[in-house]
Amino acid sequence: MPATAPITQDLMTIPRKGDPSARPNLVGLTREQLRDALIGVGTPEKQAKMRAGQVWAWLYQKGVRDFADMTNLAKDYRALLAEHFDIARPEVVTRQLSSDGTRKYLLRIAGGHEVEAVYIPEEDRGTLCISSQVGCTLTCSFCHTGTQKLVRNLTPAEIVGQILVARDDLGEWGHKADGKRLVSNIVLMGMGEPLYNFDAVRDAMQIAMDNEGLSLSRRRITLSTSGVVPEIARAGAEIGCMLAISFHATTNDVRDKLVPINKKWNIEALIQACRDYPRLSNSERITFEYVMLKGVNDTDADARRLVQLIAGIPAKINLIPFNPWPGAPYERSDWDRIEAFADIVNKAGYASPVRTPRGEDIMAACGQLKSATERARKSRAQIAAETAAG
Repeated sequence: MPATAPITQDLMTIPRKGDPSARPNLVGLTREQLRDALIGVGTPEKQAKMRAGQVWAWLYQKGVRDFADMTNLAKDYRALLAEHFDIARPEVVTRQLSSDGTRKYLLRIAGGHEVEAVYIPEEDRGTLCISSQVGCTLTCSFCHTGTQKLVRNLTPAEIVGQILVARDDLGEWGHKADGKRLVSNIVLMGMGEPLYNFDAVRDAMQIAMDNEGLSLSRRRITLSTSGVVPEIARAGAEIGCMLAISFHATTNDVRDKLVPINKKWNIEALIQACRDYPRLSNSERITFEYVMLKGVNDTDADARRLVQLIAGIPAKINLIPFNPWPGAPYERSDWDRIEAFADIVNKAGYASPVRTPRGEDIMAACGQLKSATERARKSRAQIAAETAAG
């Protein structure tokens, strides 16, 4: 794509009859929850599993947004569903298109809050970076998202809804003749810490991986955590996706400043959790993400410590040139320094690709996401209450 100025589009949402917030959303329910919901409005129990399967396929294979389009269901049954339920997506406030083809979506969810998702097209894949929280509680000093205080957790519907929105925009419903998927990979690397919203992330990813729906391979889903050590093994057991560690430093003193959660679970505890990860193998390596910050964490000594720390762990190191944002207190490492760092890691036997910055012209690159609306920090009890009400 030729280099052009980024494009911003305001997308109109489909108007709905009545107040959709008054009706439960079927998007985001597990199969069992969907079956129970259908029984709750009068579906005979003997038919409920079949009906749930039919509705599931319409939601996640065809991407329908109207019960009237579920044509293998009787008309009166479609009317019953429309009376009691909704099929809701996050509202697309803006869609920005980068000169490199990256798309950034600003999405409005219940309560008027906003989150961002980013689609990155590549020759062999299309990766969708999705959010798990509004804002973030971790305050990592190099991350723009970390400067936005946590508002609340996203629901399963709001998490899986980001995938549906991207597929809507890309026109990816139905099977393509060449079999190529536009959204082939999901990374939980957007706004928020996924392991601080574990249950919702797990349920959303189980929907994404369901073979009769979105049908994304678990090995094409990567969850990135800054180091919530007690939940790492649980993620392997209950989600089973690929694991990425937002690492960024090789000493506790430096990591305490860059990734403050290190003060709670330090490098030693985090590395041990990685060694104990239940799905760890040569074919399912852990990715260690390492943002390159000039004069902070980019020395040859840092590179040598890094390979010593992860020795024996099937892993790759993803080197990320720092993506600047307004007021950022850091600078990107020089390219010769990044290459020297990568060379040390490579010679130690670890793949160390340098991530090409994507979508910088629309603030869509790694560490740049931040919704347009700021909210005050809330307690976990408030967040849980608002999520339940929303």
